[in-house]
Amino acid sequence: MALYAFVALKYTAPLERILQTVERHRAYLRELHAQGKMVASGPFVPREGGGLLLRIDDASEIAPLLAKDPYHLEGLCTDTIYVWDPGVGREGLDSLAKAP
Repeated sequence: MALYAFVALKYTAPLERILQTVERHRAYLRELHAQGKMVASGPFVPREGGGLLLRIDDASEIAPLLAKDPYHLEGLCTDTIYVWDPGVGREGLDSLAKAP
């Protein structure tokens, strides 16, 4: 049974700098989504960071996935990771964004 990880990204650079990398970051997230590794993502309001909901088999998968993100590669954010094993609503999550 899959686990999930909620990753909270906190920008460490000004928003103007973040915006220079946002399209590369989003392209990488679209790849993760297509692979079934990411369920959803998006910026926080106010825009001081963002969140990723990852589908994982083991917590050891998280760091390698984040290491390839352009925001991490360029040192633009820090992250806080919460591994999550949902109970109520799991069926709905499990049905979202599965790899082809």
